[in-house]
Amino acid sequence: MASAFDIEEIYPDEPSVRLPRRQSGAAPQGVVVTLMADYTLRTRAALPSAAIVTLLAETGVSNAGARTAISRLARRGVLERSRQGRHSSYRLSRGVAADLSAGGNWILTSTTTPTAWDGSWTLVAFSLPQDRGAQRRALRGQLRWLGFAPLYDGLWVSPYEPTPPARSLLAGLAPGAVTVFRARQAALDGVGQRAPIEAWDIAGIAAQYQEFLRRWTPLASRTGTVDGPAAVRARTEVMDTYRRFPTLDPRLPRELLPAGWPRQSAHDLFTAVYDGLAETAERHVRAVVARHAGGTPPDGVRAHTTADMLAGVRPDGCGAPPT
Repeated sequence: MASAFDIEEIYPDEPSVRLPRRQSGAAPQGVVVTLMADYTLRTRAALPSAAIVTLLAETGVSNAGARTAISRLARRGVLERSRQGRHSSYRLSRGVAADLSAGGNWILTSTTTPTAWDGSWTLVAFSLPQDRGAQRRALRGQLRWLGFAPLYDGLWVSPYEPTPPARSLLAGLAPGAVTVFRARQAALDGVGQRAPIEAWDIAGIAAQYQEFLRRWTPLASRTGTVDGPAAVRARTEVMDTYRRFPTLDPRLPRELLPAGWPRQSAHDLFTAVYDGLAETAERHVRAVVARHAGGTPPDGVRAHTTADMLAGVRPDGCGAPPT
Protein backbone atom coordinates (compact mmCIF):
# COMPACT_ATOMS: atom_id res chain seq x y z
CA MET A 1 0.00 0.00 0.00
CA ALA A 2 1.04 3.64 -0.31
CA SER A 3 3.03 5.30 2.42
CA ALA A 4 0.80 6.14 5.36
CA PHE A 5 1.74 9.78 5.13
CA ASP A 6 0.91 10.31 1.47
CA ILE A 7 -1.83 12.92 1.46
CA GLU A 8 -4.87 11.89 -0.59
CA GLU A 9 -6.88 14.77 -1.95
CA ILE A 10 -10.45 13.70 -1.30
CA TYR A 11 -12.10 17.02 -2.00
CA PRO A 12 -13.30 18.62 -5.25
CA ASP A 13 -10.58 19.69 -7.65
CA GLU A 14 -11.28 23.37 -7.00
CA PRO A 15 -12.05 23.81 -3.28
CA SER A 16 -11.98 27.24 -1.68
CA VAL A 17 -8.40 26.71 -0.54
CA ARG A 18 -5.95 24.25 -2.06
CA LEU A 19 -5.01 21.35 0.18
CA PRO A 20 -1.82 19.35 -0.37
CA ARG A 21 -1.89 16.98 -3.29
CA ARG A 22 -0.88 13.38 -2.92
CA GLN A 23 2.90 13.09 -2.90
CA SER A 24 5.37 10.22 -3.08
CA GLY A 25 7.33 9.32 0.03
CA ALA A 26 6.87 11.17 3.30
CA ALA A 27 4.55 14.18 2.85
CA PRO A 28 5.12 16.62 5.73
CA GLN A 29 2.40 19.00 4.53
CA GLY A 30 -0.13 16.18 4.69
CA VAL A 31 0.98 15.25 8.20
CA VAL A 32 0.59 18.87 9.35
CA VAL A 33 -2.95 19.08 7.98
CA THR A 34 -3.93 15.74 9.53
CA LEU A 35 -2.49 16.67 12.93
CA MET A 36 -4.17 20.07 12.97
CA ALA A 37 -7.49 18.53 11.94
CA ASP A 38 -7.23 15.70 14.47
CA TYR A 39 -6.75 18.03 17.47
CA THR A 40 -7.98 21.53 16.57
CA LEU A 41 -10.64 21.23 13.87
CA ARG A 42 -13.68 22.12 15.99
CA THR A 43 -12.02 25.14 17.62
CA ARG A 44 -9.35 26.20 15.13
CA ALA A 45 -7.01 26.56 18.07
CA ALA A 46 -3.60 28.05 17.24
CA LEU A 47 -0.58 25.86 18.04
CA PRO A 48 2.97 27.16 18.55
CA SER A 49 5.10 26.38 15.53
CA ALA A 50 7.65 24.69 17.81
CA ALA A 51 4.94 22.32 19.06
CA ILE A 52 3.96 21.40 15.51
CA VAL A 53 7.61 20.75 14.65
CA THR A 54 7.98 18.52 17.73
CA LEU A 55 4.87 16.51 16.87
CA LEU A 56 6.04 16.06 13.29
CA ALA A 57 9.46 14.94 14.50
CA GLU A 58 7.71 12.10 16.34
CA THR A 59 6.38 10.89 12.98
CA GLY A 60 9.83 10.94 11.40
CA VAL A 61 9.72 14.36 9.72
CA SER A 62 12.93 16.38 10.11
CA ASN A 63 12.82 19.79 11.78
CA ALA A 64 13.77 21.47 8.51
CA GLY A 65 11.11 19.53 6.62
CA ALA A 66 8.50 20.42 9.22
CA ARG A 67 9.28 24.15 9.10
CA THR A 68 9.24 24.14 5.31
CA ALA A 69 5.87 22.37 5.29
CA ILE A 70 4.36 24.84 7.76
CA SER A 71 5.67 27.81 5.77
CA ARG A 72 4.30 26.48 2.48
CA LEU A 73 0.90 25.74 3.98
CA ALA A 74 0.74 29.27 5.35
CA ARG A 75 1.63 30.75 1.95
CA ARG A 76 -1.10 28.66 0.34
CA GLY A 77 -3.72 29.82 2.83
CA VAL A 78 -4.17 26.44 4.48
CA LEU A 79 -2.77 27.78 7.77
CA GLU A 80 -3.08 31.24 9.31
CA ARG A 81 -0.12 32.68 11.19
CA SER A 82 -0.11 34.86 14.31
CA ARG A 83 2.86 36.20 16.26
CA GLN A 84 3.49 36.94 19.91
CA GLY A 85 6.93 38.45 20.30
CA ARG A 86 9.43 36.18 18.59
CA HIS A 87 7.10 33.19 18.62
CA SER A 88 4.72 32.17 15.83
CA SER A 89 1.55 30.12 16.08
CA TYR A 90 -0.57 28.59 13.35
CA ARG A 91 -4.19 27.57 12.97
CA LEU A 92 -6.30 26.10 10.20
CA SER A 93 -7.87 28.75 8.00
CA ARG A 94 -11.64 28.99 8.15
CA GLY A 95 -12.14 27.69 4.61
CA VAL A 96 -9.88 24.70 5.15
CA ALA A 97 -11.58 23.86 8.45
CA ALA A 98 -14.91 23.77 6.62
CA ASP A 99 -13.48 21.63 3.80
CA LEU A 100 -11.89 19.20 6.25
CA SER A 101 -15.11 18.95 8.23
CA ALA A 102 -17.08 18.14 5.08
CA GLY A 103 -14.41 15.67 4.05
CA GLY A 104 -14.46 13.93 7.43
CA ASN A 105 -18.23 13.57 7.29
CA TRP A 106 -17.96 12.18 3.76
CA ILE A 107 -15.31 9.65 4.82
CA LEU A 108 -17.64 8.08 7.38
CA THR A 109 -20.96 8.35 5.54
CA SER A 110 -19.38 7.00 2.34
CA THR A 111 -18.02 3.90 4.03
CA THR A 112 -21.19 2.74 5.77
CA THR A 113 -23.65 0.24 4.33
CA PRO A 114 -25.76 1.91 1.61
CA THR A 115 -29.51 1.85 1.30
CA ALA A 116 -31.24 -0.50 -1.14
CA TRP A 117 -30.22 -0.04 -4.77
CA ASP A 118 -32.92 0.40 -7.42
CA GLY A 119 -30.93 -1.35 -10.16
CA SER A 120 -30.33 1.80 -12.23
CA TRP A 121 -27.07 3.48 -13.16
CA THR A 122 -26.13 7.12 -13.59
CA LEU A 123 -23.96 7.56 -16.69
CA VAL A 124 -21.89 10.63 -17.47
CA ALA A 125 -20.67 10.87 -21.06
CA PHE A 126 -18.26 13.60 -22.11
CA SER A 127 -16.06 14.53 -25.03
CA LEU A 128 -13.28 17.10 -24.82
CA PRO A 129 -10.65 17.80 -27.50
CA GLN A 130 -6.99 17.00 -26.95
CA ASP A 131 -6.08 20.64 -26.42
CA ARG A 132 -8.33 20.70 -23.32
CA GLY A 133 -6.36 18.02 -21.51
CA ALA A 134 -6.19 19.95 -18.23
CA GLN A 135 -9.98 20.34 -18.18
CA ARG A 136 -10.40 16.65 -18.99
CA ARG A 137 -8.15 15.67 -16.06
CA ALA A 138 -10.06 18.01 -13.75
CA LEU A 139 -13.36 16.54 -14.93
CA ARG A 140 -12.17 13.00 -14.24
CA GLY A 141 -10.99 14.01 -10.78
CA GLN A 142 -14.36 15.57 -9.99
CA LEU A 143 -16.23 12.50 -11.23
CA ARG A 144 -14.12 10.18 -9.10
CA TRP A 145 -14.74 12.40 -6.09
CA LEU A 146 -18.48 12.09 -6.77
CA GLY A 147 -18.22 8.28 -6.70
CA PHE A 148 -18.06 7.60 -10.45
CA ALA A 149 -15.66 5.24 -12.21
CA PRO A 150 -14.70 4.92 -15.89
CA LEU A 151 -16.52 2.11 -17.69
CA TYR A 152 -15.04 3.30 -21.00
CA ASP A 153 -13.00 6.32 -21.99
CA GLY A 154 -15.46 9.19 -21.83
CA LEU A 155 -18.21 7.18 -20.10
CA TRP A 156 -18.30 7.14 -16.28
CA VAL A 157 -20.85 5.32 -14.14
CA SER A 158 -22.29 5.38 -10.63
CA PRO A 159 -25.05 3.22 -9.14
CA TYR A 160 -26.70 6.18 -7.40
CA GLU A 161 -28.92 9.08 -8.33
CA PRO A 162 -26.92 12.33 -8.09
CA THR A 163 -27.73 14.46 -5.07
CA PRO A 164 -28.69 18.13 -5.64
CA PRO A 165 -25.13 19.32 -4.83
CA ALA A 166 -23.74 16.69 -7.19
CA ARG A 167 -26.14 17.83 -9.91
CA SER A 168 -24.94 21.40 -9.51
CA LEU A 169 -21.33 20.28 -9.68
CA LEU A 170 -21.94 18.13 -12.76
CA ALA A 171 -23.70 21.03 -14.48
CA GLY A 172 -20.62 23.20 -14.18
CA LEU A 173 -17.95 20.65 -15.02
CA ALA A 174 -17.70 21.16 -18.78
CA PRO A 175 -20.69 23.08 -20.17
CA GLY A 176 -21.74 21.80 -23.57
CA ALA A 177 -19.51 18.73 -23.36
CA VAL A 178 -21.24 16.56 -20.72
CA THR A 179 -24.44 14.48 -20.90
CA VAL A 180 -25.96 12.69 -17.88
CA PHE A 181 -28.30 9.67 -18.07
CA ARG A 182 -30.09 7.48 -15.52
CA ALA A 183 -30.82 4.03 -16.95
CA ARG A 184 -30.79 0.26 -16.47
CA GLN A 185 -28.44 -2.08 -18.29
CA ALA A 186 -30.17 -3.93 -21.15
CA ALA A 187 -29.57 -7.64 -21.67
CA LEU A 188 -28.17 -8.66 -25.05
CA ASP A 189 -28.99 -12.16 -26.32
CA GLY A 190 -25.93 -14.20 -27.13
CA VAL A 191 -23.53 -11.30 -26.82
CA GLY A 192 -21.10 -10.89 -23.96
CA GLN A 193 -21.06 -7.41 -22.52
CA ARG A 194 -19.22 -5.56 -19.82
CA ALA A 195 -21.19 -4.99 -16.61
CA PRO A 196 -21.04 -1.46 -15.15
CA ILE A 197 -19.67 -2.79 -11.85
CA GLU A 198 -16.54 -3.80 -13.79
CA ALA A 199 -15.58 -0.12 -13.83
CA TRP A 200 -14.27 -0.80 -10.32
CA ASP A 201 -11.39 -3.15 -9.52
CA ILE A 202 -13.34 -5.22 -7.02
CA ALA A 203 -10.50 -7.65 -6.32
CA GLY A 204 -8.06 -4.79 -5.83
CA ILE A 205 -10.40 -2.95 -3.47
CA ALA A 206 -10.95 -6.13 -1.44
CA ALA A 207 -7.18 -6.60 -1.18
CA GLN A 208 -6.76 -3.08 0.19
CA TYR A 209 -9.52 -3.69 2.73
CA GLN A 210 -7.83 -6.92 3.81
CA GLU A 211 -4.48 -5.18 4.17
CA PHE A 212 -6.13 -2.50 6.32
CA LEU A 213 -7.73 -5.16 8.53
CA ARG A 214 -4.45 -7.06 8.82
CA ARG A 215 -2.49 -3.93 9.69
CA TRP A 216 -4.81 -2.51 12.35
CA THR A 217 -6.68 -5.42 13.97
CA PRO A 218 -3.86 -6.21 16.46
CA LEU A 219 -3.89 -2.63 17.77
CA ALA A 220 -7.66 -2.41 18.26
CA SER A 221 -7.58 -4.66 21.34
CA ARG A 222 -4.71 -2.86 23.07
CA THR A 223 -5.29 0.85 22.50
CA GLY A 224 -5.13 1.38 26.26
CA THR A 225 -1.50 0.21 26.40
CA VAL A 226 -0.12 2.62 23.77
CA ASP A 227 1.92 5.63 24.92
CA GLY A 228 1.27 9.22 23.83
CA PRO A 229 3.66 9.60 20.88
CA ALA A 230 2.67 6.20 19.48
CA ALA A 231 -1.03 7.05 19.86
CA VAL A 232 -0.61 10.27 17.86
CA ARG A 233 1.37 8.46 15.15
CA ALA A 234 -1.16 5.63 14.90
CA ARG A 235 -4.17 7.96 14.70
CA THR A 236 -2.46 9.98 11.97
CA GLU A 237 -1.61 6.86 10.00
CA VAL A 238 -4.96 5.10 10.36
CA MET A 239 -6.78 8.26 9.26
CA ASP A 240 -4.49 8.78 6.28
CA THR A 241 -4.99 5.18 5.18
CA TYR A 242 -8.73 4.85 5.81
CA ARG A 243 -9.73 8.08 4.10
CA ARG A 244 -8.78 6.56 0.74
CA PHE A 245 -11.66 4.07 0.83
CA PRO A 246 -14.52 6.44 -0.16
CA THR A 247 -12.97 6.95 -3.59
CA LEU A 248 -12.09 3.26 -3.92
CA ASP A 249 -15.48 1.94 -2.75
CA PRO A 250 -18.13 4.70 -2.93
CA ARG A 251 -20.84 2.66 -1.16
CA LEU A 252 -21.15 0.18 -4.01
CA PRO A 253 -24.40 -1.84 -3.78
CA ARG A 254 -24.18 -5.06 -1.80
CA GLU A 255 -26.07 -6.87 -4.55
CA LEU A 256 -23.07 -6.38 -6.86
CA LEU A 257 -20.32 -7.33 -4.42
CA PRO A 258 -18.91 -10.70 -3.30
CA ALA A 259 -20.27 -12.23 -0.11
CA GLY A 260 -18.49 -11.07 3.03
CA TRP A 261 -17.51 -7.69 1.59
CA PRO A 262 -15.25 -6.12 4.27
CA ARG A 263 -16.48 -2.51 4.09
CA GLN A 264 -18.31 -2.59 7.44
CA SER A 265 -15.49 -4.49 9.16
CA ALA A 266 -12.99 -1.84 8.04
CA HIS A 267 -15.34 0.93 9.20
CA ASP A 268 -15.73 -0.65 12.63
CA LEU A 269 -11.98 -1.22 12.95
CA PHE A 270 -11.19 2.38 12.01
CA THR A 271 -13.64 3.61 14.65
CA ALA A 272 -12.13 1.33 17.31
CA VAL A 273 -8.56 2.45 16.63
CA TYR A 274 -9.17 6.15 15.96
CA ASP A 275 -11.51 6.66 18.92
CA GLY A 276 -9.72 4.19 21.19
CA LEU A 277 -6.48 6.18 20.97
CA ALA A 278 -8.12 9.61 21.21
CA GLU A 279 -7.75 10.25 24.94
CA THR A 280 -4.10 9.17 25.13
CA ALA A 281 -3.19 11.11 21.99
CA GLU A 282 -4.97 14.24 23.21
CA ARG A 283 -3.09 14.20 26.51
CA HIS A 284 0.20 13.96 24.65
CA VAL A 285 -0.61 16.77 22.20
CA ARG A 286 -1.72 19.02 25.07
CA ALA A 287 1.50 18.29 26.94
CA VAL A 288 3.65 19.10 23.90
CA VAL A 289 1.74 22.31 23.23
CA ALA A 290 1.96 23.37 26.88
CA ARG A 291 5.71 22.77 26.89
CA HIS A 292 6.13 25.19 24.00
CA ALA A 293 3.63 27.72 25.34
CA GLY A 294 5.34 28.49 28.64
CA GLY A 295 3.54 25.76 30.54
CA THR A 296 0.11 27.28 29.95
CA PRO A 297 -2.54 24.59 29.41
CA PRO A 298 -3.71 24.98 25.80
CA ASP A 299 -7.29 25.97 25.06
CA GLY A 300 -9.16 24.30 22.26
CA VAL A 301 -6.93 21.24 21.85
CA ARG A 302 -9.28 18.26 21.73
CA ALA A 303 -8.99 14.98 19.88
CA HIS A 304 -11.43 14.73 17.01
CA THR A 305 -13.52 11.54 17.12
CA THR A 306 -15.72 9.74 14.64
CA ALA A 307 -18.75 11.29 16.36
CA ASP A 308 -17.24 14.72 15.66
CA MET A 309 -16.63 13.73 12.04
CA LEU A 310 -20.29 12.81 11.64
CA ALA A 311 -21.51 15.94 13.41
CA GLY A 312 -19.29 18.28 11.40
CA VAL A 313 -18.14 21.74 12.41
CA ARG A 314 -20.83 24.37 12.95
CA PRO A 315 -20.41 27.53 10.89
CA ASP A 316 -20.09 29.52 14.14
CA GLY A 317 -17.85 26.95 15.81
CA CYS A 318 -14.61 27.70 14.01
CA GLY A 319 -13.50 30.46 16.36
CA ALA A 320 -12.37 33.95 15.56
CA PRO A 321 -9.52 34.73 13.19
CA PRO A 322 -6.16 35.37 14.79
CA THR A 323 -5.28 38.90 15.74
